[in-house]
Amino acid sequence: MHYIKPLIFISFCLCCFQLIAQNGFVSLGETAFSLNHKVSKTYSVNFAMRSRYFLFEDHKPKYKQQQVDIYHFSTLNLNYNHKLSLGVYHRNRDWFDTGSNETRFTQQFSYTKQKLGVRYGHRFRTEQRILNTKTIFRQRYRFAVDFPLNGEKLDIGETYLVNAIESLLSVSKPDNPETDIRISTQIGWQFTEDLKLQTGLEHRLEAFNLKAKHNLFVLTTAVLKI
Repeated sequence: MHYIKPLIFISFCLCCFQLIAQNGFVSLGETAFSLNHKVSKTYSVNFAMRSRYFLFEDHKPKYKQQQVDIYHFSTLNLNYNHKLSLGVYHRNRDWFDTGSNETRFTQQFSYTKQKLGVRYGHRFRTEQRILNTKTIFRQRYRFAVDFPLNGEKLDIGETYLVNAIESLLSVSKPDNPETDIRISTQIGWQFTEDLKLQTGLEHRLEAFNLKAKHNLFVLTTAVLKI
């Protein structure tokens, strides 16, 4: 059992780096700050702000802000393992002349199961992405594995790993359907009972059924419970 956690982490890293080694990828950074509040035993809310910016493009390093995102999720705990969520999201690209603004509505169902200190998560999402010129209907499924690096329980001051793979299908008129794959691996620190930080990499293989694009994201997230 001691070998399972390192093997899971190594497998995700190998998949990620094998994919990003290919030509034609763009590197971006995403920095996010998230606030979580538990209203009752069964209802919680989340508010977040995220900044996305280019780090590497056209075969050279560069910095250019792409967008700022603000979003909210309301979550109902059906029981210990099952949750339903509704979200609303706004993306601003007009400020940076990088594309269309977007308003997005999200419906989500998630299921988690924990065994021997390893938590397995399944997340199903449907999204309606409303842009200036079209509306995109997107379906998403993510499988995630996270676990503490010390023992089977995460204590204050310890680190943990989060690895995930996600498939996406986008449909809109008059465009052809688009399929994407995202693979990520992140390390996190539980600084206090209410504060944790995460950083890592995510590779996005976008529109691989049409003309594949490779994007590498450097992720940084702070999550605060209030």
